[in-house]
Amino acid sequence: MSDVGTIEDKYRALAGRLDEAMLRLWAAVEARTLGRGGVSTVAKATGLSRTTIYSGLKDLESPPPSLTPPAAVGAASTRRIRAAGGGRKKLTDKDPTLLRDLDALVEPTARGDPQSPLRWTCKSTPRLAKELAERGHQVSQRSVCDLLAHLGYSLQATRKTREGHPDRDAQFTQIARRAAQYQAAGDPVISVDTKKKELVGDFKNGGQEWHPKGEPEEVRVYDFIDPDLGKVAPYGVYDVAANQGWVSVGIDHDTAEFAVESIRRWWKEMGHPRYPKARRVLITADCGGSNGYRLWKRELQKLADELGIEIQVCHFPPGTSKWNTIEHRMFCHITNNWRGRPLVSREVVVNLIGCTTTEAGLHIRSQLDENTYETGLKVSDEELAELALERDEFHGEWNYRLRPREKLVAT
Repeated sequence: MSDVGTIEDKYRALAGRLDEAMLRLWAAVEARTLGRGGVSTVAKATGLSRTTIYSGLKDLESPPPSLTPPAAVGAASTRRIRAAGGGRKKLTDKDPTLLRDLDALVEPTARGDPQSPLRWTCKSTPRLAKELAERGHQVSQRSVCDLLAHLGYSLQATRKTREGHPDRDAQFTQIARRAAQYQAAGDPVISVDTKKKELVGDFKNGGQEWHPKGEPEEVRVYDFIDPDLGKVAPYGVYDVAANQGWVSVGIDHDTAEFAVESIRRWWKEMGHPRYPKARRVLITADCGGSNGYRLWKRELQKLADELGIEIQVCHFPPGTSKWNTIEHRMFCHITNNWRGRPLVSREVVVNLIGCTTTEAGLHIRSQLDENTYETGLKVSDEELAELALERDEFHGEWNYRLRPREKLVAT
C-alpha cells in the first residue's frame, strides 16, 4: 500500500478519537517520518491543510506546556484546546459595513450608487477587492470570493430567454393554419431564404471528411476573398409537401430581385410541373434581408402578373428565422453534405447542392445564376400604391397577398 493509503487508513481510525491538538501533532509526526515531501503527502491523505501540519511540526520542536499527562485515547478531555474567545474573528464581525458596500459594488444600479466606478467595468474579484480597499476595507481577493458566495452571488453567463415578438406564437399558429389550408387544397407551400454566403476557392470548410491517414486536404491559411472567384449566395426554395428544393447559386448581390428570380426559376422548373392547376402559392419567409421591404413586394407583384397566380406571403416574426422550415429541412443537409470539402469552384458548389439527399427522400435541384443585381433600388410611394396588395387583419406587415393585375395578365 502507498504512503498516502496507509496514512489515510490511520487518519480514519484516529480522527474521531483524538482532539484537535493531538490530531495535529500526529499528522506532524507522520510528515516528519516521511521526510522530504511528507507534509504534502499527509495533507493529501488526510485533507488537513499544510498550515495545520506545519503548526504541528512547530509544536513538536517546542517543549510541552505542562507535565500533566494527556487524557487516554478515546476518553473525554477536560482541558481546553483553544483559549476562550480564540480564533480569528470573521471579517463581517470586525467590519459591519463590508457586506453592504460589496453588495452595492456588485449591483450598483439596484442597491448602490448608479455612478459607481464599477458600473461600466468588469467586476472581477481583484477589482472588487481594490475598490473595497479604497473605501477603507481591509479584504483580500480570496475573501471577496467567499463574501460573494455568502451574499448568494455566483459566476453566471447570460441566458437566452427573450425571443421574438409578443405575438410570436400567434403568428406561428397563423402560418401553420394557412399552410394546412393550402396543402389541403393541393396548392404549393414553399419556404424560402438565403443560405450563408460562401467563399469560393481552396478555403477551409468546417467539418471532417475521410482521407488517407496523415494526408488531409491542404487549403489556404487565410480566408481572404479570391478576386476572381469571389463568393456565392445560395437562395433556396423548399417545397414543404413534396420535400423537394431548388437552389439558385447567385454570384452577385443578394437582393429582392435575386430572391424573386429564384422563386420564378423554381416555379418554371419544379413548381408548375408538379402543380399545373394551382392558382395560388403560399410563401413563408423571414422578415429581413432580400425577403422584405418594398422591393420584395414589387418584384413579387411582377411575378404574380407574369404567372397569373395569387401569391400569399407569411413572414416569421423578428428573431425567429431559425424556425423557418427550409433551415432545418434543407439547408442543414446541404451544409452536412459539403462538410470538410473546400468549395474550389462555382460548379463544385452547384454539384454538391444538387447531390444532397436524405433518407426521408429530399431531392434538390441547383442552378448557377450569373445575372447581376443592382443594389440600392428604391420603390416610390406611387409604385407601392399601384400594387394589388391586400394585407390581413392580423399583422398586415407579416401577412399579405399579391393578386395578379388583370390588365397586365391579359396583355
